[in-house]
Amino acid sequence: MTANPARTRTGGFAIGLRLTGPLAAQPIAETAAWAVREGFACVDIFSGVQATAAEWRQAGLPVGTADLLGREWSGMLSADAGRRRETVALAQTAVRAAAAQGIRIHFAVMLAEEVKLPRKETFGYMVESYGQLRDLLCETDTHIAIEGWPGCNAHCCTPESYRAFLREMNSPHYGINYDPSHLIRMGIDPLRFLKEFAPQVVHVHGKDTLIDEERLYQLGHEQAPVFAEGFPWGGSYWRYTIPGAGRAPWSALLAELQAANYAGFVAIELEDVDHNGTVAGEQRGFLAARDFLRQA
Repeated sequence: MTANPARTRTGGFAIGLRLTGPLAAQPIAETAAWAVREGFACVDIFSGVQATAAEWRQAGLPVGTADLLGREWSGMLSADAGRRRETVALAQTAVRAAAAQGIRIHFAVMLAEEVKLPRKETFGYMVESYGQLRDLLCETDTHIAIEGWPGCNAHCCTPESYRAFLREMNSPHYGINYDPSHLIRMGIDPLRFLKEFAPQVVHVHGKDTLIDEERLYQLGHEQAPVFAEGFPWGGSYWRYTIPGAGRAPWSALLAELQAANYAGFVAIELEDVDHNGTVAGEQRGFLAARDFLRQA
């Protein structure tokens, strides 16, 4: 781990990064050397856990989270019982493989395989499938970190669905990947959310959302635009940004996490049209986000 990691001012949380763009395609040793030099303390990875986790660690960056099943989550919520069984078996293998590499947090989005099915039905499949991981998570002392990305009829994006799922699981091995950007785009108060759910947060993404008030007036949020085009990394009136360029009250959010004894990382997830697209642009974006969080 970085000898002197960059930390948030409030809470003193070590700052990491989640790689999804051009930096992720660079050789691990090269990206890790830059990240360690700049004070980043962890990396979130989305595939190739067995092949890459040790390489990241040897280069000086521990893995914060690994995407469960390499993003092939929807089979867990399939209406096909056979497909659910197959996917649960794959998930169990993935948990064991990640645990063998020292990875303790598995990132997951609760995506429905068939978006037209009733939500209560797919919620039931989710409870059934993820419940079958409970004993293994306990055995390996690992956690599922549920990301609240509200696309493709996903579950566990709102307080209602998080609350219901966590109640059904009834285990500390199921928790929340807290990302205020998704809550903001849905109109959910990210601070109020933490006041209820901070004890269940096992990982944090440093990402924000900008709301364009003029576009919101012109386009609203109930219908698709007729003529206007949406933002890259966003919608008709909102877009994701680095922390500090959007609406998230970061100092208050970090204080709430600190009060709940959160002890994990804040991993910057770069989905910002001002910075994505090139290695140099992503590096500038990560550094700008890091510098903001250092003062938050």
